[in-house]
Amino acid sequence: MIFLEASADLAAVTTTVSSAQEARSLTQAVLGQRLAACVQVEAVVSHYRWEGALQEAGEHRLVFKALPEAVPALLGALRALHPYDLPELVVQPLRATAEYAGWVRQEAAA
Repeated sequence: MIFLEASADLAAVTTTVSSAQEARSLTQAVLGQRLAACVQVEAVVSHYRWEGALQEAGEHRLVFKALPEAVPALLGALRALHPYDLPELVVQPLRATAEYAGWVRQEAAA
């Protein structure tokens, strides 16, 4: 197990969209506004219940690495731009090395 000598708080905000183009669009908008330092995008298959029926759909999961103080603005931007009526918006606290957190702070600074 690796323990961080020095750690700093960050946040991960996760959402999903139905296409690579939608993922690219959200990613560019958020990075352009400097609400996150980076976004990881991966193809996933989601299984869920929607309107009383089981669903299976290919989606793209986006994980935005951001500063905790930027989360409200990031959530606001995602709500405004998201193509889904009810988007998944999940916020998780992260602990990172001081060096990585410093990079996030530099890249996400307005």
